[in-house]
Amino acid sequence: MEAIIKDIKAVIAELCDIAKIKKDDIVVIGCSTSEVAGGVIGKNSNSDLGQIIFKTINEVLSDRGAYLAAQCCEHLNRAIVIEKKAVPNAETVNVVPQVKAGGSFATAAYNNFENPVVVESIKADAGLDIGLTLIGMHLKHVAVPVRLSLNKIGNATISAARTRPKFIGGIRATYDENLM
Repeated sequence: MEAIIKDIKAVIAELCDIAKIKKDDIVVIGCSTSEVAGGVIGKNSNSDLGQIIFKTINEVLSDRGAYLAAQCCEHLNRAIVIEKKAVPNAETVNVVPQVKAGGSFATAAYNNFENPVVVESIKADAGLDIGLTLIGMHLKHVAVPVRLSLNKIGNATISAARTRPKFIGGIRATYDENLM
């Protein structure tokens, strides 16, 4: 378990650095505790592991002033659990994630956030996919793959992305290097 916590802290910090995550940015996380533990996605949800992963990621992001958006599993249409203050005007949905309908990670987020809400979708600034849970639908439109120094957490394959503003204009258009 200590190795998983260490790896999660390193991966989240690395993603935040590469993606230039700043205060009030949103980082979406999809997490299969089944995959982390060596099982098959959706078959062996682990509440204790969900709590540990949530608390570790939330601590790192909170220290940076960023918000964690926890993606639910497909049984809740990959809805998002997030702090209300991160999305104050968002339309919420009426659901409470459970281990077998939402997943252990999203359930831990809902049970531990100060004022959780569930929304159908968001446009996050970056994301981490732990166990191939398909977070892409919750990223801003121009997602850029991020190569991390680790490619697994526990037994789960991970992938990550950051976003950037769209390029608008012709070939002679200029862009702001600081936004890349």
